[in-house]
Amino acid sequence: MTKSATYSKNYSLMTAILFWCGLVVLMSMYITIPLTPVFTRSFHVSLARAAWMGSCFSLCYALGCLLYGPFSDRYGRKIFLTASMGLLAAVTLACGFTDHFYGLLLLRGVQGLVAAAFAPIALVYAGEMFPPAKRMTAVGFISSGLLMAGIAGQVFSSLVNEYWGWHTIFVILGVLYALTALLVLVYLPKDDIARPQENILMKFGQMSALLKQTQLLLAFSVTFMLLLSLVGMYTILGSYLASAFHLTNQDILYVRAAGIAGMLISPFAGRIAQKLGMITVLRSGLALAAFGLLALGISPVLPLIVLMSVLFVAGIAIVTPMNISLISQLAGNARGSAISFNAFILFLGASTGPLLALRLLQAGQYLFAFESFGGILAIGLLLSFAIKPTQSASVRTAA
Repeated sequence: MTKSATYSKNYSLMTAILFWCGLVVLMSMYITIPLTPVFTRSFHVSLARAAWMGSCFSLCYALGCLLYGPFSDRYGRKIFLTASMGLLAAVTLACGFTDHFYGLLLLRGVQGLVAAAFAPIALVYAGEMFPPAKRMTAVGFISSGLLMAGIAGQVFSSLVNEYWGWHTIFVILGVLYALTALLVLVYLPKDDIARPQENILMKFGQMSALLKQTQLLLAFSVTFMLLLSLVGMYTILGSYLASAFHLTNQDILYVRAAGIAGMLISPFAGRIAQKLGMITVLRSGLALAAFGLLALGISPVLPLIVLMSVLFVAGIAIVTPMNISLISQLAGNARGSAISFNAFILFLGASTGPLLALRLLQAGQYLFAFESFGGILAIGLLLSFAIKPTQSASVRTAA
């Protein structure tokens, strides 16, 4: 990227668009969390089967993350970002007009597969199109959008379902995706970067080689735990608040929304890392998230539960961009493949979260479930002490 090209781009607008895309695309993953009881009644299925509405999307999303990185390496980033957003609009609208459980489940899988183009490609796009001084901030905003979707999606679907029913949720999102596709097409610069014409199969082989690097395996393990614990916690939280504190759906909505406050730290994680070091911030975020989740399960009063949920979310919001940057650093020339594989691991955790949450609830009480997820994050904290960055973990080396 030449110096003149750097000055011709509106990086603030590009960052805002990528943040918005991450927010609206990933909302589709989380909209079914508060709808599990609704699907149980509408389709006359068990809670465990209804939970597959979320896990099916997440699992297909995770698989899709493995596909798009190598293809975008060959053909460019923007074309995949634009095309996937348009196709996502069509599939999401189709979900809104489906009244059969397995038909909706199938469309949710296709929806996840198409939506998967965004996260890995957007992160690599930011690494290629932004200058080093702005790169970490862009990654922070993208990560913030991806994480904020976890709460925004639940709040959005709860509100719309209460007034217009669950079909309308998909219709509104479909229209939003169509408009977002136009936004990406018109305002995101094309990535006119010379690309080596490597064999696509070689790119997939490069991904498998990543699994032979111990340091990357440790970082991927931490990645798996992030959305596993985030989605798992929110799967449990609604029924816990209704059972233990007799909260209404509206009250539960407010508690979920409070978590957004914790997300706001993510765009600033890069600046914090400049002062404290990337690995230090990573470990601090894991410690904060584990503490918040462990304390949430034993908090006796509602205000303390809300505070602990915010601390937990803040920890996850700090760790996510740090871990992405750390993996980018550790992978070296295989950065693009590593980020794609990291996205696969991240959303594999998201697909496992609700299923594990329901299993834990069947095996014990709410306290047992919350403490189990907190314990998983505590293991992640211990693993992080074995991660040794290749250089001093400054933000300048992370891109």
